[in-house]
Amino acid sequence: MLTGCIAQQADLKQTEKNLQQRIKQTSDESAQTRARQSQEISMLREQELPQLRGELERALHQAQELQGKQEDFKQRAAQLEQQTKRLEQLAGKLEADSTARYNQVRESLNAQDVKNKQDRDQLRMDVNARLDDVTRQMEMVRKEIIEVVQKTNSGLAKSVDVRLEEQHKALVDNQARDEQVSAKFAHFSQSLEAFRDSLTGLSERVSQEEHASKASATHINETSKAVTGHLGEVNKSVASVAQKFAARFDEQDRRLDALAKVVDQVAQDTHVRGGGKGGARQPATKPAHRSAMPSSEPPRVEQDTSSASLSTQREEATSPVVTEEATQPHVAQSSERSDKLEYEHLLVLFRDGDLDGARQGFVTFLRDYENSDLAPNARYWLGESHYGKKDYRQAIDSYDRVELDFPQSEKVPAAILKKGFAYLAMKDKKRASSAFKQVVTLYPRTPEAGKASDKLSQMKELR
Repeated sequence: MLTGCIAQQADLKQTEKNLQQRIKQTSDESAQTRARQSQEISMLREQELPQLRGELERALHQAQELQGKQEDFKQRAAQLEQQTKRLEQLAGKLEADSTARYNQVRESLNAQDVKNKQDRDQLRMDVNARLDDVTRQMEMVRKEIIEVVQKTNSGLAKSVDVRLEEQHKALVDNQARDEQVSAKFAHFSQSLEAFRDSLTGLSERVSQEEHASKASATHINETSKAVTGHLGEVNKSVASVAQKFAARFDEQDRRLDALAKVVDQVAQDTHVRGGGKGGARQPATKPAHRSAMPSSEPPRVEQDTSSASLSTQREEATSPVVTEEATQPHVAQSSERSDKLEYEHLLVLFRDGDLDGARQGFVTFLRDYENSDLAPNARYWLGESHYGKKDYRQAIDSYDRVELDFPQSEKVPAAILKKGFAYLAMKDKKRASSAFKQVVTLYPRTPEAGKASDKLSQMKELR
């Protein structure tokens, strides 16, 4: 019995040792599984969760910079935070589950040695499944974050593209304006150079004319001395000829008186005809012949003619001269003022509303009558025709040409004033105000200056 008891005790001790070894093995294995699980959980906490949190913070930072999509991004950030909380809850649940399972395994190991392996495998399968679920959820979170970032980046890219296009358009407009300003400046410089050349030419001409005037003055003095001597001699001869003509005219008066008496007798004999009127006309012509003969006709002392032939010759000699003198000014006026007629015709077209016809007519007028005194007015009305057609750029060019080509014209303040109105129609208030200020400062006493000052006050009130 003692030997049997000793053997049983030895067997029990052996079984206890075996059980302790198995328990140690199971505890080691469970410790290893715990270590693995803890490592995996720490890997999740140290690597994946910080990355998610960093990406969330970046997304939140980008959402704060964007003004138009702040609310959407905040909502998604809140969703992401909720998802992280869920992940943390899942991690806590995993830890609680793992501890519970560990306790169960420990209890089951104490109870059943055979089911340890199955439980371990089941635990591993459950942990792997849970880890797969966690990885899937992490990938979903990553995809959602990437989509949010891509959407925000696409919105930013679109807004940046729109702003770049607007800036590009503004740059193109500024370049066009700079080109126009440079062209105007070049034209202005060319006109200044031409004006300088004309001034130099005028100064040279003035100097030449001064030399010529000095030479002509000396020549005139010499000729005046010779002419005064010759005039003295001519006066003497004219006085002698006048005396002779006076004697002749006295004889002619006597003969005319005799003829008048004969005509009166004939009139008395024939009462049917108005002879008395004819007798009154002949003596009325005497003083005319007497006043005209010594001044216009050369001295003809040797001729011996009757009074009737002398009177008819004088009338024939004087009548063509008078008609030529009367007709020549009309011909000159008609040839010289054809530009005025054309200008008035074009103004009628403009006032009747034919802006295209007036525009073409003023262009041809400026080409045909370049040196006319109506050229600045034509240039101004050409700008008005462009203004009426709402072609404000061409109108401004015409107004500038009035100011540059005809600076002394009376149309310059009106052209500058209308240039300001054209800039206002183009919504360029800065240039319009500068044009109005130019009228007020350069031409303060003109009616255009009052209109410009009124317009400037209106613009200030609108501001």
